[in-house]
Parts: sequence; C-alpha cells; structure tokens
Amino acid sequence: VSRAVEEGDLIRVRHGLYYRGVKTRYGMTGPSVVEVALEALGRRGVGPAGFSAAREWSLTTQVPPALHIAALKAAKDLPGINLTIRSNLDRVRLKYKEIALLELLRDPEVYVDAGWRALVQAVFAAEDSREVRAGNVLAVAARERDVATRTNAAQLRAELAARFAAAQAAA
Repeated sequence: VSRAVEEGDLIRVRHGLYYRGVKTRYGMTGPSVVEVALEALGRRGVGPAGFSAAREWSLTTQVPPALHIAALKAAKDLPGINLTIRSNLDRVRLKYKEIALLELLRDPEVYVDAGWRALVQAVFAAEDSREVRAGNVLAVAARERDVATRTNAAQLRAELAARFAAAQAAA
C-alpha cells in the first residue's frame, strides 16, 4: 500500500483509510468529505448537524467552513470534519437525512433561513415522497436528552398530523 501511495495510485486519507480516485492531468481526485466521514464513522446513526444539516435539507444559504457531523462514536484524524458525539443509541435506526432532521430540531430558528414553516413544509414533502420516515425521526427525538429537540419534535408531529389530515380530506 505504501508503494501505491508513493507511485500516486492511492491517496492516504487517514490511518488505515486509502482512496483511489480518478487520475487527471492535475493529479488524482480526492474523496469527498462526506465519503470520508461515512467510511470512518459507519453509516448507521451518522448524519450532518448544524448548518450542514440545514444544507442537506436545502433550508439555508449558509456554507459551513467544515462539514459538521453528529455520530454515536468518536474518530480521530478526520480532516475537514467537526464531529459531535450523541449518546442516544436509537439514532442507529435513522438514515443520513433523518439524522439531519433530528439535528435541525435542536434549534430550527438558528439553522433554517425561512423559519419553522419552511422546515415543516420540507418535512411534509420529504415524507410524502418517502425520502424520510418522519415517524421514526419523531420517535427517536422523543428519547433525546435535549429538551428543545423533544419540544420541537412534538410540535412537528402535531403540524404534520394536521397537514396529512388536510391532505386526506382534500383527496
């Protein structure tokens, strides 16, 4: 492996993690920061946090200086990634974008540019297109330590129920 790195066939990302990109005339392309994070931390219970979560949901124009990831375990030597460790093991049931929603529920007024209504509308559309499972996210949110997350999840549950009832009545 060390010879492959010296010859330029592989890129060393971190200890024990290498990447083979596409060779261009400027050198080999590197992996995306998200690929590095998911490879190092695993894919279960891992997702964006903060403004990175709002970007995942297309709810902000802010560009964070580094990818902010919420995970269940720590990892060393992750360049370009701010890591936040969460202790709720129920997060294992959630997908990447669902973790982003859970993290947005911590403080939507800070992270969502257009406010609460934009978040509810985005969640309703994602649930309707089966992109996320809002029921799973809200069940996990009920077990979060953060009081604001639990409060916002209860409010989101009520508003989604009202929207689904209105959609059923219209259909």
